[in-house]
Formats: sequence, C-alpha cells, structure tokens
Amino acid sequence: MSSIDTDEWASEGRRVLTEAAQALNALAASLDSEAWAAAIRLLLETKGRVVVTGMGKSGKVAGKMAATLASTGTPALYLHPAEGVHGDLGMLQRGDVVIAFSYSGESDEIAAILPAIRQMETPLIAFTSQPHSTLGRAANVVLDVRVEREACYLNLAPTTSTTAMLALSDALAVAVMGARHFTPEQYAHLHPAGTLGRRLTLRVADVMRTGEAVAVVPETCTVLEAMFAITQAHAGAAIVTDAQGRVSGLITDGDIRRHLLDDPQLLSRLATAAMTHRPGVITADLLATEGLRKLDDFHPLPGQKAGDAPVVDADGKPVGMLMLKDLVKAGIV
Repeated sequence: MSSIDTDEWASEGRRVLTEAAQALNALAASLDSEAWAAAIRLLLETKGRVVVTGMGKSGKVAGKMAATLASTGTPALYLHPAEGVHGDLGMLQRGDVVIAFSYSGESDEIAAILPAIRQMETPLIAFTSQPHSTLGRAANVVLDVRVEREACYLNLAPTTSTTAMLALSDALAVAVMGARHFTPEQYAHLHPAGTLGRRLTLRVADVMRTGEAVAVVPETCTVLEAMFAITQAHAGAAIVTDAQGRVSGLITDGDIRRHLLDDPQLLSRLATAAMTHRPGVITADLLATEGLRKLDDFHPLPGQKAGDAPVVDADGKPVGMLMLKDLVKAGIV
C-alpha cells in the first residue's frame, strides 16, 4: 500500500466530512422558526404516539428517530410504508402524529399511505427537500432538509441528504425532550441496562457485600484473627466493632502488611493496633455513585479511592461493606 493511496483516501474522507458539516451549517441557518415551533407543538400536544415512516435510506433515519423519541419520553414507533398498505396501517390510531421522511417527497410507498393518514385526520410532519411535492402538500408542517449536493462523487447515493435528515430529526427530538423537561431519572428509567441507568438507579444496598461476604471482628480480637476473618470472607478488609456493636475501625490486608514491617509481633496484638480508627462510613440508601464519591473522600491522598467502606445503619452498626471492585463490576466506575 503506497503512502499516496493513504493520503488520497484520507483526503476523500475529509472532503465528505467537510461537505456534511457545511450542509449542516446551512441547514441550521435556513431553519424555519415557525415550522420548527409548529412541529414541536404537534409532538407535545399529541394524545397518542408518534408514528415515524420512511422508505429506503430515509426509512433507516425514520427508524432511528422513532427509537430516539421513545427513549426520551415521547412514545413512538416505526411504520414501514410498504408494509403499511398491506395491513400495518393498523398501527396508526386517531390522536397520533405522523412524521414522514422522503427527500424527494415523491416516494411511491409514502404516497400510497397518505390517503389513509388524511382520512384519519392525523397531523403530518414532513422531512423533505421539496415543500411542494406530494408529501409536502399533504403535510401540516414541512421541515426542509434540502442540501446542495450529495457527498457521493456521483451525486447519487443518499449521503449528505441523509446526514441532514438525521441531524434535523435529532435536533427535533432533543428540542421536544427539553420542552418536556425530561429528567436524567426518567432517562435512566427507560435505560435500566445502560451505564447512565445504573448510575441513576443503583444504590449502595444493591452492590454492597453482606452476610458471610463481610468480615466483622470485635476490638478484642487479634490482628491474626482479623486476617483470618478477611480471608474467610474473600474480602480486602474487616470491620472492627466496639462493645456496643458499632463500627470503631477498619483494618485492611494492606494495613496488616505495612504494620508487620515495623512490628514482627503484630499478629498477636489487638486489631486496634493496626486498624484505621473512626473510618468513613456510608449508608445503604445512598446512590452507588454517591458511595463512589465517598470512597474518594475517605482516601487520604487526593485523586485516590479507598478500596472499602463500612455500610452502617442508623445506630452505626455494620450492615455491609462497599468495595471499589464491586462498583467497577457494576459499571459505576
């Protein structure tokens, strides 16, 4: 492979990206404020769903918009126009709003379902480059997605035009999302398996270790006994409790190793000789992300995180252990 080929390919990639960026800048500058506001108003006021349709490459953009709307608080579905005339128009109900994508505005499949949309008196928003096309004339609102040319060097394959459709549909979805005052908590509810969903829904109680997976020892035990408890729990630290069962310290396997270097007799001494006194503790009702921030606070060195933190109840008694590696496994870090 020659360097000339590499340079030419990179140049072609930059050309396509530059033309797309220029087209989007032109689209932003020419956006019709009245049509834009009317489209947002229709989506906000609908009592039903948003039914999005399009054919070919425009159909791919339509499917993406339906998914984006549904995931940001606006119930939406994709209707394949060719399947629509064979029964799938049953998806469309009175009270819905239709968004149709067709760059030319003359797609046969879209034209075939327009009479049914009109008969149901369903509001129609059109994404097209031809406001006076069959689709444009049938629409209540037209959003113009005209571009100067396709990035395809033949000026044939839908490239810049579909980029414009995609960008404008994303802008509309985000505008409606903002108008609804859609919150991160609502987003997390619709994305429970995603990273953000986990960050906004998981609590310390969901990820903390409990029962036999937590090493808890009294102040009267020896360091050796604490070490055995840590090993038995497959943990990295043991919670040390006072006579009332409240957390009084935390002893980690790292603490034991470091103190052993200075005191060969450490293993026979009380756990209080090697523990961190009055360690930072957290409660089970905190969001796991808050627990992660607490691990930052509990480490003496800036930018470092403590590996473990006791989880306590209202009386200061241990109910579990929050471990950094468990937060990592849960996708919180």
